[in-house]
Amino acid sequence: MSSLESILSLKQHVQTHIIGQEKLVDRLLIALLADGHLLVEGAPGLAKTKAIKVLSDGIESDFHRIQFTPDLLPADLTGTEVYRPQDGSFIFQQGPLFHNLILADEINRAPAKVQSALLEAMAERQITVGKVTYPLPELFMVMATQNPIEQEGTYPLPEAQLDRFLMHVSIGYPEASAEKQILQLARQEARAEAETINVTIDKISQQSIFDARTQVLDVHMADNLEEYLLQLVLATRNPAAYGDDLANWSLYGASPRASIALDRCARAHAWLDQRDFVSPDDIQAIAYDVLRHRVILSYEAEADGVTPDSFIHELIARVAVP
Repeated sequence: MSSLESILSLKQHVQTHIIGQEKLVDRLLIALLADGHLLVEGAPGLAKTKAIKVLSDGIESDFHRIQFTPDLLPADLTGTEVYRPQDGSFIFQQGPLFHNLILADEINRAPAKVQSALLEAMAERQITVGKVTYPLPELFMVMATQNPIEQEGTYPLPEAQLDRFLMHVSIGYPEASAEKQILQLARQEARAEAETINVTIDKISQQSIFDARTQVLDVHMADNLEEYLLQLVLATRNPAAYGDDLANWSLYGASPRASIALDRCARAHAWLDQRDFVSPDDIQAIAYDVLRHRVILSYEAEADGVTPDSFIHELIARVAVP
C-alpha cells in the first residue's frame, strides 16, 4: 500500500467515527502531514477529544490525554527525577509529553509555567529537566483545545505560543442530518461496548507518515503561486496597500512562520486531494486556519466589530490571484 493510500484509509477510518466535522478531520491530517501542532476551538461536545483519539487508533503510535487545570505543574508534563533510596541515585521518570500524539485539553486553564514547558516541547521537540535535555519521539504532535464559552479562571495563551501552532481551527455544531447519524453511531458503539466486541484496526506505520511528509514537500508550487502566498502574508502587515479602509485594522501582522505554515499546509491540502500541484484554492482554503491566530487587530478594528476571519476575508478578496 502506498503512502497516499495509507493516509486516505486513515482518513476514512477517522471519518467513520467522527461525523459532521469534516473540516476538523482534514486539518488533523494536514497537521500530521505538515509536522505541526493544532489548536482547536469549539463548544463542548463537538468530538474534539474523540477526533485525535480515533486518529491515534489508526496509527502505530501511543496517545496521551492531559487535562489542563490551574493546579497543573510543569513536571506533570515533562516528568521529574525520582530519588532511589536503595542506592542514593536519581532516575528520570518520563512525563506524558513523551508520547506520539498529545491532547492538551483546555490548554488555556493552565498557568504560564505549564504553558512554557509545553512551548519547548512544541518548538524544540525536546524536554529539559535540570541540566539534561531529552529528545521527544520523531512522530510528535500536540492538539490543544480551547473552550470559547467560559473565560473565567483561564490564562490566555501568549502570542509567542500561539505562533507555534501550525493552525488554529474553529469548529461549530454539525448539521441536523449529521447529528442524526451521530445518534445512530453512538447507539452502535454503546451496543458494541456492551457486547465487548473487539474490532481490529489496520494501523498504518509511522514510516508511512514520514514517507507521506516527503511526498507532500515534493508537491509542485509555481513561482507565481509562491509569490501570491507571500503577498497574502505581507498584506497582514501592511493592509493599507490594499485599501485605505484597511489601514488601521492590523496592529501586528503574521510572522515568517506563517509563510512557512501556509506553504506546508497548502501542499498537504493539494496532496490529500490527490494532486501533485498547488492551486490558489489550496492556499485560500487553508489561509484562515493558518493566519487566524497570527494577526492582532487594532482596537479601532475590534470596536468596529472586525474579526480576524473578516480581516483575512478582505485580504483574500483584494490580493490579486495569479
